[in-house]
Amino acid sequence: MKVRTILWPTDLSKLSLKAAPHVNSLAEKYQAKVIVMYVGADLMNLLPYGGKYPSEEQLRHFQAWEKEQARKKLETVCEAELKACPMFEVRLVEGDPAAQILQAIKKEKADMVVLSSHGRGADDLDATSPEFGSVARKVLANAKVPVHLVNPFQQ
Repeated sequence: MKVRTILWPTDLSKLSLKAAPHVNSLAEKYQAKVIVMYVGADLMNLLPYGGKYPSEEQLRHFQAWEKEQARKKLETVCEAELKACPMFEVRLVEGDPAAQILQAIKKEKADMVVLSSHGRGADDLDATSPEFGSVARKVLANAKVPVHLVNPFQQ
């Protein structure tokens, strides 16, 4: 199997970052480029039909702030965790996480996806949980490339 590009989607939660050592190891093994991806909420879809708060301008400001915070955190994580991977790129997008990940697989021509089985919203779960997170489940069901699924409770 030839792996040139690995897609690593993360929501920056503690559980999702447990995939970092796997990304690092696979990138080193295959000498692959890593695309690190964060999917933020599309806050424009939350605009109220009535009322004055929050305004569209406030939502845009918050969305820009969230994107900048995510970029800074991703760069810090990549520099700390992807030492064996000299080539990594950061992608920040907005929308439905599973849909954006599936689109990125095609757009980035990813040969493999490395994904934590659980991310944000699963902090109260433990290793006995039989279910994958909703994003992992959708990506596994629809990806046309191998998905390396990491159990964050086993590390």
